Amino acid sequence: MRKGAYMKKPYIIVHLFLSLCLLLLTVPCLAIENDECMDCHGDPDLTRMESQGVKQNLSLDYRKFQYSIHNINGIACVDCHSDITELNFDNEVPHALSIKSVDCSTCHEEEGQAYSKSVHMQAASKGMSIKCSACHGYHEVMPGDRLSVLERENKSCLKCHNPFSLHAWLPQKETHFAYVECTVCHAPDSPRHIHLRFFDLVKKDFIDSTDILTSLGTDLEGFLPLIDTDNSGSFSAKEFESMVFILRKRGVHVTFHGELLSEHQPLIHQVTLGNAERDCQDCHLPLSPFFEAVTLFFNNEDGTVTHINVDREVLQTYAVSNFNVPGGTRIRELDLIGVALVAGAILGIGGHLFGRILTIPYRKRRKLEEQQKKQS
Repeated sequence: MRKGAYMKKPYIIVHLFLSLCLLLLTVPCLAIENDECMDCHGDPDLTRMESQGVKQNLSLDYRKFQYSIHNINGIACVDCHSDITELNFDNEVPHALSIKSVDCSTCHEEEGQAYSKSVHMQAASKGMSIKCSACHGYHEVMPGDRLSVLERENKSCLKCHNPFSLHAWLPQKETHFAYVECTVCHAPDSPRHIHLRFFDLVKKDFIDSTDILTSLGTDLEGFLPLIDTDNSGSFSAKEFESMVFILRKRGVHVTFHGELLSEHQPLIHQVTLGNAERDCQDCHLPLSPFFEAVTLFFNNEDGTVTHINVDREVLQTYAVSNFNVPGGTRIRELDLIGVALVAGAILGIGGHLFGRILTIPYRKRRKLEEQQKKQS
């Protein structure tokens, strides 16, 4: 036994030596932390002159980067700038002066495939290169689920396009541009949903979901069972109206603004021009597939968003004040008023006829008496 133990020692030593070598080989990559990059790129005055004589700003607002979708998902600087494998601070610039352009499709493969079929990619044949950063920015890519239609489009479409100079055929352009995201029509294969936002009736401004939870003295985990009384995982129209009532008791008077958005899926990048949605009836129908998904969203502390499914019937309530699409949504209260008016008219006419029938003998007798008076 002692001899066998002795024979195993060289193998153990070799194994430990190889493991140590492997560890040392990985140290340079592991050593590059985001904070090291920010030693230089955190300087707001960090710039360089490009070959065309244009000054390029190389600084980065690290506070904004911390809330970016990449940082939330634990993506480090060198995960994208993968050709930087080590930093040598003995040099004025601790890495190569020229580094490769980041290829987003390395990670976002499906998005890249969808984009390759888009009108933006086709612009490359005309000598115009539209990179991902043109719409999404560089280091401050924010989770789009929490953004409104206007915020999304200000960061993308409206940088290059003026929708009012186009869409001559579209009625009520202002309303469509305010509440319908461009990709709803221009990426028609992408799933869509109605996005409900809290709107303060007193302050006449949108109110953040975190303020809603604060007013109720709870967090999202405590909020859900408070409203979702049947534990279905979504809010029925009745539960939705109950939420509005509970908030009013706490002094928060809210209504909800609805927006029609595209789901953040790869197909959203397949923007088309000739195949864009132009059939109004696809949207303006009572059972339009555009309204199949309705969600109420809450912002989380880590920058992500929690979506709560809501019954599409809420679009027919008084609580959603701006999203009454003719033929697509109906407000039940207005329906009840209309029914009451029609019923009142029918009852009035019917009552009048019924009264006339009941008073036939009286009116005949009165007419006869009047004739007798005239004869006498």
